[in-house]
Amino acid sequence: MTLTGPTPGAPGASEPVRRPGAGRAVAVLVLVLLAALIPLLGPSVALDGTGEAAAPGVGGIGLLRTVLFAALCVPVGEQFARRLAGRLPGAPPERARAWAPYAAGVGFVAALGLASVVSTGNLVPHSLAAIDVGGLYESRDGKLALLEVNGFAAAGLCALSARPATQVWPLAAVAVAEALRAHPAPETGPLTGSALTFVHLTCAALWVGGLLYVLRTLPLWRAAREARVALLGLYARVAAVLLALITATGIWSTLRRMPPDTVLDQLTSTAYGRTLLAKVLVVAAVAVLALWARLRLSRAADPLTACSPARAEVVALGLVVAVSGLLTALPVPIRWT
Repeated sequence: MTLTGPTPGAPGASEPVRRPGAGRAVAVLVLVLLAALIPLLGPSVALDGTGEAAAPGVGGIGLLRTVLFAALCVPVGEQFARRLAGRLPGAPPERARAWAPYAAGVGFVAALGLASVVSTGNLVPHSLAAIDVGGLYESRDGKLALLEVNGFAAAGLCALSARPATQVWPLAAVAVAEALRAHPAPETGPLTGSALTFVHLTCAALWVGGLLYVLRTLPLWRAAREARVALLGLYARVAAVLLALITATGIWSTLRRMPPDTVLDQLTSTAYGRTLLAKVLVVAAVAVLALWARLRLSRAADPLTACSPARAEVVALGLVVAVSGLLTALPVPIRWT
């Protein structure tokens, strides 16, 4: 009989077994809490010294919009990544568990909170008696808020049904409502602005949610190394197109709200501009991480090492979602002439 010592790196008999899943859950919780601080504490920093006045409850509204955007990204990205995986010949049948029903529930609560604010004339309600549900049907913003509430409710039912792919239609309605809400009728060329926002929001949801679902699916394909590399490569190619569309629509939208000769000044002198500048910097960091992952995927001896920068990319994209939520709650920039 041969006696062998414990394998290096393996837990001994007297050592507690590590549970990486628990540590990962704690890390995710910490990141979520940190992301929530951006819309909550961001307004005071962004507005400092600008002379602008924010709407009441801007921090809470920014947080609700952050949650709403995240709830939109998760199911949209899941459907997108599932289609990518289905296009791979010989791909394993395993897929990561769907978070869409939970995301729809969270989005429904966030949309309901935003609808309650709209019902009180964009004031934070301090009691249920102050909420005028019937009044939502009498205004454009109220109808759009109700559309978002109903859209998430319908998406949740579709996600639990035998045909979860049908949830893309109510989710598209939510994206349309958000695009229309961001560009009211008095604005110059509101339909153009809404179209740009819809494309921008849809591409962002595909990028963020798609990468998250791809990274959740890869561990289930441990026995199919080539399929894992192929899925990462396919996502990277599509993500490059999404990034180009996000950049183009973002620049166009910025120039519609800030004339070219005032952009540099407003990026530092207005709350909207400062937050937009912060978003641009984080997106630039995301682009660097995406390029790093792409280079590892194509040139590294082990292409799957691309997962490390891809995970960091997901974290940075979460920050982008939080900054975007804050951006929608701040005063619209001054259009100087």
